[in-house]
Amino acid sequence: MAIVLSVANQKGGVGKTTTSVNLAASLAQMKRRVLLIDLDPQGNATMGSGINKHDLEVSVYDVLVDDADAAAMIVQAEAAGFDLLGANTDLTGAELDLANREKREYRLREALGSLQQRYDYVIIDCPPALGLLTINGLVAANSVIIPMQCEYYALEGLSALMGTIERIKASLNPDLMVEGLVRTMYDPRNSLSREVSLQLIEHFGDRVYRTVVPRNVRLAEAPSYGVPIIFYDRQSRGARAYLALAGEVVKRREG
Repeated sequence: MAIVLSVANQKGGVGKTTTSVNLAASLAQMKRRVLLIDLDPQGNATMGSGINKHDLEVSVYDVLVDDADAAAMIVQAEAAGFDLLGANTDLTGAELDLANREKREYRLREALGSLQQRYDYVIIDCPPALGLLTINGLVAANSVIIPMQCEYYALEGLSALMGTIERIKASLNPDLMVEGLVRTMYDPRNSLSREVSLQLIEHFGDRVYRTVVPRNVRLAEAPSYGVPIIFYDRQSRGARAYLALAGEVVKRREG
């Protein structure tokens, strides 16, 4: 049975898609069967996995809105080493199209039902908003990984996300929990980064992953080549960080 992890933060630019793609690739490198689901209409996780979103004939939109068979919508992201349920701009209209549907918050969860036996991990890249797409991602998940940039407004945004998680737990997915927080784009020379990092550890304890993802030029370059960082520059600090993060995820989940 797959472990379903949603990567979520309603604040954009915190390394959410970078974390989704590179965690998926790193888990696949550890010989785990991985499915990455792109729930963001921008389709950046799709592009970063080596699949051109403009060439997608079918996408996660068809699964959510048209009841298409999820298994038939999956493509192999050969450059990344995992399977992908991709997204493109079609997904922009999904929230409106689903607005009046019954059980609209459960569309992704129900679609994943038959796929759970095929994978060890399902990683869901949620959009940077707390709308119906993100709610579908959180309802489908066992737990949430929260990428956090250690900056002034980060904690304020985090409290809003935690409130959403609690509401979903209370009404739609009682088993949902916070898997962990990942500190991204971290610069130890910055005193504010260090201060916010300490606050996170003080507040969330061992739910904050020990792995810290640094600011890294190679990590920023990799998406433009359509490959995860481990295939672009395996020796880079960014690649080593995501391999270490995958190791932490596996250790927590598999012992």
